[in-house]
Formats: sequence, structure tokens, C-alpha cells
Amino acid sequence: MALSLARKPVLQARWISPVALLLLWQLASSTGVLPPEKLASPLTVAQSAGELIADGQLVDAFLVSLGRVFFGFLIGGVVGVAFGLVSGLSRWGETLLDPPVQMLRTLPHLGLIPLFILWFGIGEEPKLALVAAGVAFPLYLNLHAGIRQTDPGLVEAARALGYSRFERVVHVVLPSAVPQTLVGLRIALGTAWLSLIVGEQINADSGLGYLINNAREFLRTDVVVVGLVVYALLGLSTDALVRLLERRVLRWRAR
Repeated sequence: MALSLARKPVLQARWISPVALLLLWQLASSTGVLPPEKLASPLTVAQSAGELIADGQLVDAFLVSLGRVFFGFLIGGVVGVAFGLVSGLSRWGETLLDPPVQMLRTLPHLGLIPLFILWFGIGEEPKLALVAAGVAFPLYLNLHAGIRQTDPGLVEAARALGYSRFERVVHVVLPSAVPQTLVGLRIALGTAWLSLIVGEQINADSGLGYLINNAREFLRTDVVVVGLVVYALLGLSTDALVRLLERRVLRWRAR
């Protein structure tokens, strides 16, 4: 109870700097220090957000972008987890899979856009491939590391208790890899949104990225900021969901 009360003022204090920056931004805009063609004021941004919500543009763009991240994350997640399991649980799997994966992950995946366009055209496929590439590598690396960092003493104890290899994997190795895998999940979600921001501003006719790019053509900095804020809120929301999952799954770590 005392710990909870101690945390509450700290959480409230964390709002001081964001609110101060928001007020400073509004002050700079109101006094003309920050011209609207460079950056719209917070009040203008809020008004534009209300208009975009009212006419349905923001909601439509939001749903399109959310769908792209969902399917791209699903594809990349399946690939990353599958490769991580094979490479982490098998020496031969690590020997065959890890070298090419390590080579590919050093490539800036945003630089693969021209290649994805050549392979998949200019439709939805290159955007999904870009998100999937951003998701697969963090999940692979963290799952692989989590499996390899399993305490050998726990594995030996399970063997002494008569557990089969499959039972040792299910009851010891995989649970030990969960914390590291959840870290990879958080990184993967952040990379997914970053990939989408870039992907949607190239040959896109819908989504938040298209909304931002279209606003840029007309020098609508207010709409640009609205789109960026929505991206940021989506990223924070998905990260918060993973952190909630982490607290529930890893309750045994709480002290």
C-alpha cells in the first residue's frame, strides 16, 4: 500500500514536462515565434483532429494502418518465432539458419523498399513485407537468446527428475525464454510502426501515411502533426498492452 502511494506522485510528476512543453509550444505559436507554416499550434492541431474525425478521414486512415500493422506483424511474427525456435532448440538449426539471418538483419530493411516494389508491385504487399521484416528479426534474436540463456542447472534438474526432451523444452526452456521474448515483442511492435510510417508514404492511396503525405503537399502542418500524434498513440498503446501482458505473465518476478 505504501509503495502504491509512493508511485502515485511520481506518475503524476511525469506529466509536468509534457504539459510544460505543450504550453511552451502554444505560447511560441501565439506570439508568432513559431509560424504556422512551420508548425501549427496545439489548438489548431486539436481543431483539425476534430474535423478529420467528424468527416471520417482519420477513422478510415486509422483502420487501414491498423490492418496493415496487424497482418504484417502476424506474418513477421510467425517467421521470427518459427526461425527462433528452430535455431534456439537445435544446434543444426542454429548452424543452418543463424548465419543468413544475421547477415540479413544487418541490412537496413527500409532500404529494401525498392526491391519489395520490384517483387510485389505497388499494392499492399510491399507494405506488409516491410512491416513483417521489421518484426521478424527482433523476435528471432530475442527468442533465440532467451532459449540459449536457459539456466543449465534447471535443465539438468528436469533431466534428473525423468523429464523427456520434449517435457524439458515445454516446462523449462520455453518458460525461461518468455521474458526475453517479450522484450523482443516490444521492440518488434515499435519497429512495425516505424516501418509502416515509411511504407505508407510510398505509393500509398490510403492510411495515415497517405494522409500525412497528402497534407504535406498542401503545407497543412496541422494535419501532418495529427497523423504523427496518432502514430505515436498507437505505438504507445501497443507497447502498453505488451507491458500489461508482461506483468501478468511474469508475476513470479514481482517482489
